[in-house]
Amino acid sequence: MLPRRSTSSMSYIIPAGMLPELECLDRVIPIVRAAGALVMEVYATAFEVAAKHDRSPVTEADHRAEALIEAALARLTPEVPIVCEEAVGAGRIPTLAERFWLVDPLDGTREFIARNGEFTVNVALVSTRRAVLGVVFAPAQGRLFAAVAGTQAFVEDGSGRRAPLRCRRPPSTGLTVVSSRSHGDEAALDAYLGGRPVAARRSVGSSLKFCLVASGQADLYPRFGRTMEWDTAAGHAILDAAGGRVTDLEGVELRYGKLGLANPPFVACGAPA
Repeated sequence: MLPRRSTSSMSYIIPAGMLPELECLDRVIPIVRAAGALVMEVYATAFEVAAKHDRSPVTEADHRAEALIEAALARLTPEVPIVCEEAVGAGRIPTLAERFWLVDPLDGTREFIARNGEFTVNVALVSTRRAVLGVVFAPAQGRLFAAVAGTQAFVEDGSGRRAPLRCRRPPSTGLTVVSSRSHGDEAALDAYLGGRPVAARRSVGSSLKFCLVASGQADLYPRFGRTMEWDTAAGHAILDAAGGRVTDLEGVELRYGKLGLANPPFVACGAPA
């Protein structure tokens, strides 16, 4: 088990040059938890659903969580730009620097609306185009996943107890493959998996798919439809720290700060065979 969180220091080994990110992580986790509490307040009500310009759904929970996170990150690191999903949708796109935050205040809004618990609050820090810090909180499940690049990824329960995350090597019985519950492309997935030994396939919402691979509960998450950088960065950071990879279909690691902030099709995978 990893230690409970501490507001003063992390009690496991701190690699050289990583102290700023590790200090940030312990300050970001309470911010994400507070946003998750707001999300759950709305979840308990008969909330309304609106449509954005791209016809995707949005709720009060998206807006309230984003406002809380954006304000808190601005106080924490006033010099670091913050890219938030709903702000970008409203035309507020900051000038990106070498380091910037990516925020998805409610990843899996369709799952939130369906009330199936498979939604998350995502915050990531990008440095030189790599996701170097990630927090993914599933408030309906009481699980928070987090990591800083070069350290041990972990999952934290509601009382602050931490357990390490590590990808598994693909079992001889076949791969467990996860795909999007609301945005899946079964034909593309079938074509990609052709010839691979597959033991099980699961449909899961939000960034929980990255976390299942990071925790050794799944082996592969291919994604062929459109995603944005705030959809993937936090999960990418966690999976990377757990021993996995997120690459495009040519095997090149996914990078951040791209023009338009859209991702190409990608594959998130666990430990190599």
